Amino acid sequence: MHDGFSFSPLEEFISLAWSDIAPRVAPEARLLLERILGAQNGGAITAEEAFRLAYAEGDDLLGLLVAANTLRTELCGHIITYVVNRNINFTNICFIGCKFCALSRGPREADTYFLSPEQVAQKAAEAWQQGATEVCIQGGLPHGLPPFYYRDILRAVKNAVPAMHIHAFSPMEIVYGVELTGMKLAEYLRMLRGNGLGTLPGTAAEILDDDIRQVLSRNKLSTAQWIEIIRTAHQCGIRTTSTMMYGHSETPEHWVRQMLLLRDIQDETGGFTEFVPLGFVHQNTLLFQQGLARSGPTLAEHLKVHALARLLLAGSINNIQVSWVKLNRKLSQLCLQAGANDYGGTLMEENISREAGATAGQYISAEDFQALIMEIGRVPAERNTTYTRIKLKLPVEEFTAEETLEPQFA
Repeated sequence: MHDGFSFSPLEEFISLAWSDIAPRVAPEARLLLERILGAQNGGAITAEEAFRLAYAEGDDLLGLLVAANTLRTELCGHIITYVVNRNINFTNICFIGCKFCALSRGPREADTYFLSPEQVAQKAAEAWQQGATEVCIQGGLPHGLPPFYYRDILRAVKNAVPAMHIHAFSPMEIVYGVELTGMKLAEYLRMLRGNGLGTLPGTAAEILDDDIRQVLSRNKLSTAQWIEIIRTAHQCGIRTTSTMMYGHSETPEHWVRQMLLLRDIQDETGGFTEFVPLGFVHQNTLLFQQGLARSGPTLAEHLKVHALARLLLAGSINNIQVSWVKLNRKLSQLCLQAGANDYGGTLMEENISREAGATAGQYISAEDFQALIMEIGRVPAERNTTYTRIKLKLPVEEFTAEETLEPQFA
């Protein structure tokens, strides 16, 4: 159980159908939810109306959660997907100084590490031998990084494991790579793609509001830079995830604005594979210790963010992922019943959330994912990174479910 959480009475939503809860929802909220459900599209309501939903409480919140789960069923069926992957943080040395990060170290600290491209490739090869189809590669930003270090990582991994999908380098790392090489952004991204980059994490987003970003990390890329990198990546044929960190110093208005911004980008480029809400893990962070943030999200916030994502992004970004490392097994299952349809990756070696104080562990096996999914009566399926291939892990006739795929990105 997540520290401090009681799973009642909010857990009531699991047993409710929309027809059960609709009469209990305030008329204005009910009309908004029914408009989205009828259209199966979050664009059916305005931003101001979305703010109304973001502040839902009591029966209105229960209605929000039930509506999100209803829409998830209609858009994604009963399948919950996951990917078998390994997380590789190639260094913990970083000069950025994000106050929400507990992974980074100064260059002279005793527990620093820095992996060569060959060492990263060895970890990728080990992951392949254990059934992984993806490596997720990110790291700190140390001074004096070799200008083409990111390219060299890609080459080393592809030489060692040609079929491995490389999901790598946050937009902040892309900014640094462009600075180190002096290349133009599009040229740099095309160079990475030509050397094996498959997809780009849409991390370093946190909250896409520069006032909040100044509190979280003064040295990090701006909102405009994040948007430019993501749009350019999509234009270069590189798909990305999209993310949002919640539960610190932001408000529900920030959630809504970020989701609608991501929706606008997706409507323009079609390049997002999924949306990943990332709950703030507060325990070991300066942001919390300096009194600049609350102590992470409440249960209601966790559920509300995932449900809002399903409702507001419907028809645009239809894969909503839970970040199990920032939740726990029980809470991740609840979020999967509040609109989400993807369990993320097995990870094998997760460090960032663990260093910040998360206690969900560093690895969940594919078999564990399957068991957790079946516990809530859903169908487990292993996917590839871009959701273009899935493999059901149970006989289809055991469930009422449809296999749902997104089109391949050009």
